[in-house]
Amino acid sequence: MYLLGYDIGSSSVKASLVNIQTGLCTASAFYPKKEMPITAVNPGWAEQDPLMWWENLKLATREVLAKTAAAGKEIKAIGISYQMHGLVCVDKNMQVLRPSIIWCDSRAVGIGEKAFRALGEANCLQQLLNSPGNFTASKLRWVKVNEPALYERIHNIMLPGDYIAMKLTGEVSTTISGLSEGILWDFKGNKPATMLLNHYGISGELLPKLSGTFSEQGRLTRSAADETGLPEGIPVSYRAGDQPNNAFSLNVLEPGEIAATAGTSGVVYGVSGVVKYDPLSRVNTFAHVNHTEKSTRLGVLLCINGTGILNSWIKHNAGYAESSYDAMNHAASEVPVGSGGLVILPFGNGAERMLGNKDTGSSVSNLSFNIHTGKHLLRAAQEGIVFAFHYGMEIMKQTGIEPAVIRAGQANMFLSPVFRNTLAGVTGAVIELYDTDGAQGAAKGAGIGAGYYKSFPEAFSGLKKIMTVEPDAGRKSEYMAAYKKWEEVLEREVKSEK
Repeated sequence: MYLLGYDIGSSSVKASLVNIQTGLCTASAFYPKKEMPITAVNPGWAEQDPLMWWENLKLATREVLAKTAAAGKEIKAIGISYQMHGLVCVDKNMQVLRPSIIWCDSRAVGIGEKAFRALGEANCLQQLLNSPGNFTASKLRWVKVNEPALYERIHNIMLPGDYIAMKLTGEVSTTISGLSEGILWDFKGNKPATMLLNHYGISGELLPKLSGTFSEQGRLTRSAADETGLPEGIPVSYRAGDQPNNAFSLNVLEPGEIAATAGTSGVVYGVSGVVKYDPLSRVNTFAHVNHTEKSTRLGVLLCINGTGILNSWIKHNAGYAESSYDAMNHAASEVPVGSGGLVILPFGNGAERMLGNKDTGSSVSNLSFNIHTGKHLLRAAQEGIVFAFHYGMEIMKQTGIEPAVIRAGQANMFLSPVFRNTLAGVTGAVIELYDTDGAQGAAKGAGIGAGYYKSFPEAFSGLKKIMTVEPDAGRKSEYMAAYKKWEEVLEREVKSEK
């Protein structure tokens, strides 16, 4: 018997098939083989067609089925992980009305900041745990103001994962965790955030009904079965945003545990058992997958938009298009710590929350034509990404998140020895890498939601640790000296934005 997990990213859609008994991944596939396009009609905008996610999900599903001898009828449940904060608008016939305004779109920054002041910062933080910021609710307000005729046709708004669940089951629903990531959940009242909805002039009727994160949220329809090649009637029994789900896939569920990712964007995600928040909303607090009214489990999330996308940009635009990422990582490792004084800020993918929603852009500083080579550029990029992590983690400490051990999947930037060693060296944290990913985590979540696993420990009994990276205490001063130079450049850039 098997569980099927989907991870709906902004770069690709991944499907993984997990054996229920062993907990091991039997097969996986992703589409497209090149990154999905992101449309930017104006600076700071970022949109994707939700139908593109669905088409790539179908292709990934058929490839997974072709890779294994498992019959479709042996798949017992489906779980969904998805890119957070996106806005999908559908009409009464469940047809998409406009491209999704996705996570890295920064057009609604001013709307959220104005609401934060108007509603009162203390009120927002006490009830929503965040500023309305550039999140889903503020993006919907942008649509209401700028596309009023389209807004009047909206029957439901949803997150990317809600849209995929709708395509699979024909049911429109969301979760408390999902509403919280859109700043649409009132933690004090344990209900949808009517305070913000009323301020924005948005009817609560646009919100989908609530489903439990681990619960049967609908079953595969006949039409979805025909399109995917799966049998009709499979339950969809888990749904979570990509970062709560990444933490879940690493068995990060209890206070003090920390997970990290470094794909297109970078995230450090720590679990807290008490209600604490950053008063400047530079890091954000959402309901974790196992949060309930009686058992507080909140995810404190540091998000850096510009991480792996910087590495990708260098590959495609700085003379490394024919090189593999492994070759680039090896070249970076040939340069000493500090990159010969070269400093790169990785913030070129929209407004950064940890910088107060400023869009400073990326920059290269201290470049010497007589000293620096392409290898220095590669290392400075990876160090810049790590230093951005460390800068944000210092903010997280104010909410009680202390990173002693960081768990991550062995993927993306964590495949680089320079990245791993620098992160351990500058933070002093032990890095643990595991053989898992978001799609596998979604599959295991579906197993819990459908009752095939009776507990979280049972679901993760087969989770395999691949590597442990200890911080090199003897080189701590080198890493910190390089970080201080990077921080000086950042502070200069941020100050110039004021």
